[in-house]
Amino acid sequence: MSKRTAVIGAGVMGETLLAGLIRAGRSAESIVVVEKRAERAAELSERYAVEVVADVAAAAAADTVLLVVKPQDMADVLGEIGPSLRPGQLLVSLAAGITTAFVEDHVPEGVAVVRVMPNTPALVDEGMAAISPGTHCDDTHLAEAESLMASVGKVVQIPEKLQDAVTAISGSGPAYVFFVVEAMIEAGVHLGLPRTTAHELAVQTLVGSAAMLRETGEHPAVLREQVTSPGGTTAAALRELEVHGVRAAFLAALEAARDRSRELGS
Repeated sequence: MSKRTAVIGAGVMGETLLAGLIRAGRSAESIVVVEKRAERAAELSERYAVEVVADVAAAAAADTVLLVVKPQDMADVLGEIGPSLRPGQLLVSLAAGITTAFVEDHVPEGVAVVRVMPNTPALVDEGMAAISPGTHCDDTHLAEAESLMASVGKVVQIPEKLQDAVTAISGSGPAYVFFVVEAMIEAGVHLGLPRTTAHELAVQTLVGSAAMLRETGEHPAVLREQVTSPGGTTAAALRELEVHGVRAAFLAALEAARDRSRELGS
């Protein structure tokens, strides 16, 4: 009999994981989703042919429970499901800033907890997830958590003390990329390009550049230098970015994201 997986929280990331698991070959019969809104529950049941229940505690019968809820809701959800959990069960938390110690304090002794920081490119199976084991997590639990997240992208294992830094880089990272692309599109319009053309140019440039980074394995500085001719257009543009402190601004931004992750956890 295949292992049962429960998904608590059917927002964007919850549905992303649900869809990814099914695409990766998990049977709909092995998955149960907890969703209290009746209309949303009916939508998910029809779309994925999975069992959808309103009672959080009903998901406790699963071998693995995925908690895909907001950090501020975590204590309440754990209060509902905690008494129904059992030692050896795997609880995977995807809430930003919430430590494994916090989760372990709200569940029975012996429940295996794994902390995960995912990101939204999981929507297109290009996610980046970092996982960290809790006190009672063994290699089997960790492998299961990695398998779950690998259904929607890449996975790395890190010490939990680095999770706030991961949140700053890859968790929040897509927003920085979208911000830069947005700025490029607006600049293109300012320079006289039709908006649709500026959008296509910027997006494909991003896609192509990302593919080069992944496929060549080169350091980004090497690839940047390949585009930068002495005294050329790229050199002129990069000089302006340095003058305006863009590199320093990114460092400050990521530090702010890390600090906010710590605050959420406390």
